[in-house]
Amino acid sequence: MPERYSAVVIGAGHAGLAASHFLRERSIDHVVLERGEVANSWKRERWDSLRLLTPNWLTRLPGQPYDGPDPDGYMTSDEVAAFISRFAASAPVRTGSPVTALRRVDDGFALDTPGRGIHAASVVIASGACNVPVVPALAAGVPDGIAQITPHRYRGPAELPEGGVLVVGASATGVQLAAELHRSGRKVTLSVGEHVRMPRLYRGKDVLWWMDAAGVWDQRHDQIDDLERARKLSSPQLIGDEKRRTLDLNALTEMGVELVGRWAGLRDGRALFSGGLRNLFALADLKLVRLLETFDAWAGDRSDERPEPTRVPAKSRLQLDLTSGEIRTVVWATGFRPDYSWLDVPVLDAKGRLRHDGGVVEGVSGLYALGLPVLRRRKSTFIHGIEDDAREVVEDLTRSLLGRSG
Repeated sequence: MPERYSAVVIGAGHAGLAASHFLRERSIDHVVLERGEVANSWKRERWDSLRLLTPNWLTRLPGQPYDGPDPDGYMTSDEVAAFISRFAASAPVRTGSPVTALRRVDDGFALDTPGRGIHAASVVIASGACNVPVVPALAAGVPDGIAQITPHRYRGPAELPEGGVLVVGASATGVQLAAELHRSGRKVTLSVGEHVRMPRLYRGKDVLWWMDAAGVWDQRHDQIDDLERARKLSSPQLIGDEKRRTLDLNALTEMGVELVGRWAGLRDGRALFSGGLRNLFALADLKLVRLLETFDAWAGDRSDERPEPTRVPAKSRLQLDLTSGEIRTVVWATGFRPDYSWLDVPVLDAKGRLRHDGGVVEGVSGLYALGLPVLRRRKSTFIHGIEDDAREVVEDLTRSLLGRSG
């Protein structure tokens, strides 16, 4: 006979554990199933030098604020894993229990895990938004002899072959890896597409302090004009730097990183890059100015502090011969997607994305999601944003359970 629970949570990262926190508050019997160990992705799928983009004072979980000695610092991956593991102490977590299938049955859901079956009246999918690296199809045509790696597998420069590196993607991950690889003595070329530019500090405070204080992050998903676009936006060009430095394209140019356009094609061993860097930079700069004006409006006065516009290279290569030996490694910093290969319920759209309204999965009563970008608010992407999302999703789940028992 399968084990039976009112709720099953899939994933023991910060999102799944936040769901468990509120389920325990409501005395709802449940189990948290984790494929590996608690905070698995932070322990196994991050590069060695990574730090959170958010300052420590902002890194909090329900009932667990940051209480360490460095509130303005930025946690390492190990510190994040320890922070999440401490939060998991009271949760009914079952590690080493990947869900291999989830099916709808008449009175709930059937879950397959190694060695046992589980029945749940409701399920919260909190298995993560960054399970699988997104790599464009043109990667298959990269010439033999050039190493290709994603941030999931990258740990540090020493693991890559000697020689030049082409980093593809200029979000937080791409700019951080480009800077680290350049500091290791390598020639680095960065392929830049649409990106979100932010200074580390604005008017003497962390830019994320302004995001929090001015209420930008509290905007709800049903108030956003283009929600699909908001959910696809790349992470801002920031780094959790102890000196609180800005890492944008100007900083990379000053270091000696070469900027090229978006990698648009591959022909005869040559990477072809789109033109139009000037327009791309102007758009990112315009959005940054609008954001800073939002902060000024909240503060009630206007500051003249504005970052220098992104400098356009005098010349930008439109192609790069990958057979010349100049490039020995390609780093695909081109994003991630969730892994729903185990989900045997028709709730995915044509692009493989979960159809949901604020974490309530559409068309299937009792199925929920947490930990996805802009799930209920703009801050949903970040650790501190999970509290409000998890509370509200569990409230909906509780009403659903009561309705079925009534």
